[in-house]
Amino acid sequence: MRIAVVLITCVALLGTSFSPSAAAQSAATIEAVEALSIERIFSAPNLTTSAPQQIKFSPSGTHVSYLAGSAEHPNVLDLWLYDVRENQHQRIVKAADLTDPNQKLSAEEQARRERLRVRSSGIVDYYWAPDSTAILFPVNGQLYLFDRATKQAKKLTDDNVFATDIRFSPQGNFVSFVHDYNLFVIDRTTNKTHQLTQRSHANEQFATAEFVAQEEMKRMTGYWWSPDETHLAVTRIDLSPVDVQRRVDVHADRSELVEQRYPAAGTANVDIDLGLMQLPNFEAETVQKPEVKWLGLEKNHPAGYLARVNWLPDSKSISYQWQNRAQNRLTLYRQQLTEKAPEAMIEETSTSWINLNDDLYFLNDSRYFIWASERSGFKHLYLYRTDGSLIRQLTSGDWMVDSLSHVDEITGVVYFTGRKQSPLERHLYRVNLNTTTPGQPSQLSTRAGMHQVVFASDGRSYIDYFSSARQPPQVSLHGPTGQRITWLHENRLDQQHPLSPYLATWSFPEFGHINAADGQRLYYQINKPAQIADNQNHPAVVLVYGGPRAQRVTNSWGDYFTQYLVQQGYVVFKLDNRGSGNRGRQFETGIYRQLSMLEVDDQKLGAQWLAQQPYVNANQIGVFGHSYGGYMALHLIMRAPELFSAAVAGAPVTDWALYDTHYTERYMGTPQDNPEGYQQANVLSYADALEQPLLIYHGMADDNVLFSHTALLTHRLQQSMLPFEMMAYPGKAHGIRGREASIHRYSMIAEFFSRHLR
Repeated sequence: MRIAVVLITCVALLGTSFSPSAAAQSAATIEAVEALSIERIFSAPNLTTSAPQQIKFSPSGTHVSYLAGSAEHPNVLDLWLYDVRENQHQRIVKAADLTDPNQKLSAEEQARRERLRVRSSGIVDYYWAPDSTAILFPVNGQLYLFDRATKQAKKLTDDNVFATDIRFSPQGNFVSFVHDYNLFVIDRTTNKTHQLTQRSHANEQFATAEFVAQEEMKRMTGYWWSPDETHLAVTRIDLSPVDVQRRVDVHADRSELVEQRYPAAGTANVDIDLGLMQLPNFEAETVQKPEVKWLGLEKNHPAGYLARVNWLPDSKSISYQWQNRAQNRLTLYRQQLTEKAPEAMIEETSTSWINLNDDLYFLNDSRYFIWASERSGFKHLYLYRTDGSLIRQLTSGDWMVDSLSHVDEITGVVYFTGRKQSPLERHLYRVNLNTTTPGQPSQLSTRAGMHQVVFASDGRSYIDYFSSARQPPQVSLHGPTGQRITWLHENRLDQQHPLSPYLATWSFPEFGHINAADGQRLYYQINKPAQIADNQNHPAVVLVYGGPRAQRVTNSWGDYFTQYLVQQGYVVFKLDNRGSGNRGRQFETGIYRQLSMLEVDDQKLGAQWLAQQPYVNANQIGVFGHSYGGYMALHLIMRAPELFSAAVAGAPVTDWALYDTHYTERYMGTPQDNPEGYQQANVLSYADALEQPLLIYHGMADDNVLFSHTALLTHRLQQSMLPFEMMAYPGKAHGIRGREASIHRYSMIAEFFSRHLR
């Protein structure tokens, strides 16, 4: 379960200059300015025009590409290029020119976008050719190649093909994609399409990531090219062992019986194997079907998961990470093409669980690699030889590395993002690859806030996607030592900014902390109405997620529903309880095998602190969350009715025995080996204690947190003759996506709190 979008996505807005006194210069009352409304948040182009997405450097480094919507259609993404030398932006492909953005997607693509949390339509992904001459992208399953010389987009696939997981081969000679769970390649020399795999039955899938790999492991692919393009590594999945969950997806105009292979906690997963396939000779008169050397993963390793796959640069070996079913052991294997058996290079173990990451990096000579580990209690980087021997630790300290950003092997410099400054901020750092002891890294980013960086392949520049609590997202181009070269999206918050009419009543958050029962620091942020006094008693809303590894409290640009609530006179409060991410193993793993225990304790502490504030009405505190946040909202309203007067629970988990294997068993074990933990974590164990107003909503086509979670709870409340409110969204999956549904949902939530907290 990745963090579901609880509130409105933090949308970046266009602007030209920055003036921190703009709010002070405006009128100080809400009557003097235009008030935010939920419909305006979702409907006004100037409020929903997104900052650039999917920002990438061209391999040549001379251009930056990105996806962006227009003022008229902010959620339909087009493909743009920024010329670094000429300082010019140009839209090169308009999605509406190629296809109807509202065209129905295939079931496979709908599921993939749900796993990726893709909310937009149009061009939602793209890839550069290695020589920078072309860009590959899909639009509603049809594959297009944009030729930069002719400035034309050519369609590569037939209408009966729905391409997913597309990409160029490493040297650009081929285009690969998955259709109907088979792998295809297009030879760019002949423009012929070749099918490389053939399913033998409906439950067999090739080159595809299974449900839990996509949803929980963030592995979105099932095939990998060797750097020299001679081989492909490909997965084979057999869904047969997985139980079928039969559900009815109710749409506005129809109902569909769906039989979904859903691996609930304690039940069987897919059978999975990894094979090495030599690319056929496509120039031969008869192209032979490629033979596959299957590695026999589940025969040679304990039951578990294929977590990651990476080729070594010399194309002679492939590495894969195998995680056991209990997720307390992770082994990095190296499989040479000429050998029958793999060799284990690193094995990580834990008394709780091991978090996956994408920070494995093999140096060009294939003799060394960088590995990220939390063995010290905090995630740090280590340099290894491929024989498994540790050379040195590269970073250290009581702080977390976020991710490896770039390795410059010529200068011997490693770039990474991390939380050394504060767990509420992400900064860019550099460290010497050849240091003999873990040194203090040099911080390159300077502005306080959250930095997300993308490096050019040569390491000579990087893109910084930045925001803070007082600055909407900005995008800038930087040199390798951190100096800003130019703005790509300045977005200054001045009087010309689309938000300027609202700045007089804008609420910038205040940050602080309280201490948990064990003394660990719990960070919070609070938003107050513009006009507030200690003798006023404002109602309050606690916005909660609370799930493992999630983080809601950061120095980053906030959401607009918070601002709407604040303008209605609410105080809005968020707190990251124990189990949240980016704080280290001790803070995170206290929840092991007892979900909802420490999280509820910490959120109750937060609500008690909130109730003590002189400007808050202690008898008018509500709580709202979605997904894990919905689960938390249910626990809090049922187990702490003295603190919370009303709750909204969106798409909530209610019984962990119904949720998927990889996420649930990571934190809870199985229902068979931890029945007491599952019982105390089950919302239904506390349902009869409900005495405060409750609103539940759920999508009626949710394939992640199945509607059966809400069905169980609502039936229990009805059997106990307890009143509650319920809203179902026909045809909507877990994220309840769509403009009209979003307006309806947030208007409903606001109206519910108005009735019960006023």
